[in-house]
Amino acid sequence: MKTLILYYSYTGHAKRIAERIAEKEHATLSEIKSVRRPVKLTAYTLGCFAALRGKAWPIQPLDTDMAAYDRLILLSPVWAGNPPPFVNSVLAQLPKGKTVAVKMVSASGESSCKKNIEAKITARGSTLESYEDIKG
Repeated sequence: MKTLILYYSYTGHAKRIAERIAEKEHATLSEIKSVRRPVKLTAYTLGCFAALRGKAWPIQPLDTDMAAYDRLILLSPVWAGNPPPFVNSVLAQLPKGKTVAVKMVSASGESSCKKNIEAKITARGSTLESYEDIKG
């Protein structure tokens, strides 16, 4: 089974976790890159507000075709209890029929975004395989 790990990391912490998981799972790693990296103030104010509202922000084209993989692992930090706007952009591009495992990284190791993410995944015709909150 071919596995792709898509990750977004603002500070680099989620990236390090994604790299460890990719090595363990023998998976391909692909970074979700914003078109414009927001400065810290923008990320933690407007970014969190956009995350709360489920908004998507522009991302660069992914360097890997999601459709070429059987299983996707989506790894991301939590912003205001939700996935960041850049992750919402990836969820909006999710191919139909994929199995998706989600891993959300937060300081507390708890988030309330499972329902939100699962709804976005199923709306695209894919299935949530698992959801995990990771204390970071």
